[in-house]
Amino acid sequence: MAEDETQAEEREERIGLHNLRPARGSRRPRKRIGRGEGSGTGKTSGRGQKGWGSRSGAKERARFEGGQNPIHMRMRKLRGPHMKKSMPFEPFRTHTQPVNLGDLEARFESGEAVTLEALHAKGLATKKGIPVKVLAKGELSKPLTVHAHAFSKAAREQIETAGGTCQVIVEAEGAGRPA
Repeated sequence: MAEDETQAEEREERIGLHNLRPARGSRRPRKRIGRGEGSGTGKTSGRGQKGWGSRSGAKERARFEGGQNPIHMRMRKLRGPHMKKSMPFEPFRTHTQPVNLGDLEARFESGEAVTLEALHAKGLATKKGIPVKVLAKGELSKPLTVHAHAFSKAAREQIETAGGTCQVIVEAEGAGRPA
């Protein structure tokens, strides 16, 4: 019995740097292309007969979808300045922060000056560097002096009928646009 154990130990040699090797079948020799018909990859070198794949320099380029119409050609074309969705790209889009008259009514006292700093302090127009536009959603019954970059026509009329004034803020060219 002791002899059987020693023979088993001899067969199961200890693993060390001297006998490390990759698992069987995990490593294969590279394919030697164009080395005669007998090699299996001679003549056309495994590229087939004719066509794009057989030519030199042929490789799958990015965005290639096997000949079907690629996604960049299937997507809608965003052209022309007259459509709102035509240029949804940041450098061309005009940014404004809306402030409604109803919010001014709720947050400001009669006769108060509504500046950008006051709007920011009351939780309106919180984005820095983006112009503020006052819109006519809601009612305004108090006279307020409103400072903003733009006013809608209806908002301007409501502020002035309530006894307030509209002050348009004019900034230097490109100052209102974020970098």
